[in-house]
Amino acid sequence: MAKILVGTSGWSYDHWRHSFYGGQPRRRWLEFYAATFATVEVNATFYRAPTETMLASWRRRTPPGFVMALKAHRLITHRRRLRDAADPVRRMLERQKLLGDRLGPVLFQLPPSLPYDRTDCEAFLALLPRSRRFALEARHPSWARPGVFRYLRDAGVAWCIGDSGGRFTACREVTADFAYVRLHGSGALYASSYDDAALRKWAADICSLEVPAYVYFNNDAEGIAPENARRLQRLLASSAS
Repeated sequence: MAKILVGTSGWSYDHWRHSFYGGQPRRRWLEFYAATFATVEVNATFYRAPTETMLASWRRRTPPGFVMALKAHRLITHRRRLRDAADPVRRMLERQKLLGDRLGPVLFQLPPSLPYDRTDCEAFLALLPRSRRFALEARHPSWARPGVFRYLRDAGVAWCIGDSGGRFTACREVTADFAYVRLHGSGALYASSYDDAALRKWAADICSLEVPAYVYFNNDAEGIAPENARRLQRLLASSAS
């Protein structure tokens, strides 16, 4: 079975203090998280660029083999809406190198109001080096078309496979040598838990992709995400044995 890493979208949530971290001080949260999961998706980088000190700290506090997927800054996806993005993309990728071997895929999460435009899509994909891993989460339904999947395959960029209870477009397409999966909650967005039947189905579906995968639970309310992630880990381990 292809290697599958499971984690959550972020780790620094006050409402996880007792349910997941058992009351540990915040300064120990990342170490605790990295002892439980092998990967995390960093949401904070969507709102502000990480400092060199921050990236060095993340690298120092996590073990070898731990993978951090970083969400691209909203300047690129929501303000410039993929246009004239060469300079911010270049600066972002250069800064991220400070994570060293902890650096995983970069996720570009597009706003639901951004429809597909062929010229903008092709120009943007041309900015992304093949030496790095990238994923695109397109939320406007116009992106879910064969032409887009073809461009992503040509660029080696993963189409983000997501679950949002039907709120955002969802297609299970593999367009790179890895898959990127985001589980936002099938009921209440960001807040609903996945029951055992749903997790078993997701485990089977992810295995059927037959490529390495990064899977992140973004249903962070009330400590649901780490609970769901640990259960999915167990189901995948059972499938592999």
